[in-house]
Amino acid sequence: MNEGSAAGADRLLDLLHGVRLTPTQRRIAHCLVRHSGAVAYLSAAEVAELAGVSQPSVTRFAMALGHDGYPALRRRLRELTTTPAADRADTGNALQRAVRTEMDNLDRLAGQLADADRIAGVGRLLAASRPLPVLGLRAAAPLAAYFAYFAAKIHPDVRVLDHGGSMLADRVDQAVAAGASALLAFVLPRYPRETLDALREARDAGLTVVAITDSPVSPATEHAEVVLPAAVGTDLVFDLHTAPMTLAMVVLQAICDAAPAETQTRLEAFESSAARRQLFLG
Repeated sequence: MNEGSAAGADRLLDLLHGVRLTPTQRRIAHCLVRHSGAVAYLSAAEVAELAGVSQPSVTRFAMALGHDGYPALRRRLRELTTTPAADRADTGNALQRAVRTEMDNLDRLAGQLADADRIAGVGRLLAASRPLPVLGLRAAAPLAAYFAYFAAKIHPDVRVLDHGGSMLADRVDQAVAAGASALLAFVLPRYPRETLDALREARDAGLTVVAITDSPVSPATEHAEVVLPAAVGTDLVFDLHTAPMTLAMVVLQAICDAAPAETQTRLEAFESSAARRQLFLG
């Protein structure tokens, strides 16, 4: 997503703000945001195929946004996603543009963090969960492991759920039985079905689900009480997760801030142990 399409995606999200959507409509909305540079020039049938829904669903989605049909919505989408030529000019090579897009993603994330009270509330919620299960499958597994590596230094019981299969539901149940009250999930494209099933099972088991995902209209929103969006870069062959990684560390900071005395005690104990065992050179 280049700078122009990123700005268009932001304007599309503004269009969707406050609109109550069905799960099917959220899928369409996510498709529009994900492909903001192209969808304004597609037919209703093409959008339906891209989103994996029926053509009438696209029409109902347009009406839910206050339009009399998809053609009217498409005209609005063109207005929202069209960028003046002077603003659309790209400089540098493809690799430089990909990095600049990540800078834009981080800038948008910084804007979202203006609501510091919301992030602080997430920190208190996750800090209070004992144990704290952290879910991330496939592409999201490294983010879950990275978060958990540091979280384990300040939280007494962090449990990484990074393998799917029939045992995943068992591990969620075991966390609940051990006293867990919340679950942190990393839900990134292409959204493994097992991840969404696990979120559904976690909610059914009484856990409060916090999802770090790529968009406010990602499939995770159907199953999470708290959705923390951070855009994924799509300009290279494989996605860039710079903003989600940054958001993960912001959430970890919020957990530390929720229990500063305990955090300090645990960090000092770790540093003492590390020095005694000579774990690090510097």
